[in-house]
Amino acid sequence: MKNLLFAFITITLFGCYSKNKEHAAAVSKKPVYLSAEIYSLMQNLDYQTQQTKSYDPSYIQLDYPNGDVNIQTGVCADVIVRAFRANKIDLQKEIHEDMSRHFSVYPDKWNLSKPDKNIDHRRVPNIMTFFERKQKAVSLTNIAADYLPGDVIAWMLPNNLYHIGIVSNEKDELGVPVIIHNIGSGTKKANVLFAWKIIGHYRWFQ
Repeated sequence: MKNLLFAFITITLFGCYSKNKEHAAAVSKKPVYLSAEIYSLMQNLDYQTQQTKSYDPSYIQLDYPNGDVNIQTGVCADVIVRAFRANKIDLQKEIHEDMSRHFSVYPDKWNLSKPDKNIDHRRVPNIMTFFERKQKAVSLTNIAADYLPGDVIAWMLPNNLYHIGIVSNEKDELGVPVIIHNIGSGTKKANVLFAWKIIGHYRWFQ
């Protein structure tokens, strides 16, 4: 009984994770094998944490394809776009081409009448729609082990703002994967997987 009480108290002390004790369930302690693609993602994400130190949602005219804002800044979606380019997948180009062919199936949130290659790929709802159309969506659960390195996660923040990040190959003390994201102060690693409501879970790389 004392051991059970101690385990309960330990989990409770970890803030947002205390609401879902199953987060720590079924977590493997074995080393995680990383494919070449996932390894490239992780290398790029580590680079971003060293370079991207600020957040700037300003509309900027970009090159096309492979356009990007200055590496020192960006938004949450830029973390995803930059990481995917490490595997020669240009989400700016892919999303723009898909929106050009199927504009009506994408969210109508910005009063646009046609695609805009400068900003479409930098908007979370568009990334979510693109991943869903490519059948990359996987189940939303409260089980930490279901979230693998390289998975893309979308959240709805308390103020009804969309947010997005990537699962890293690191875990916290409870075995919950650490997220790499930019929520306002640059690209960082943080224990936020279950901090907000998950509304999207996507797995492009195996």
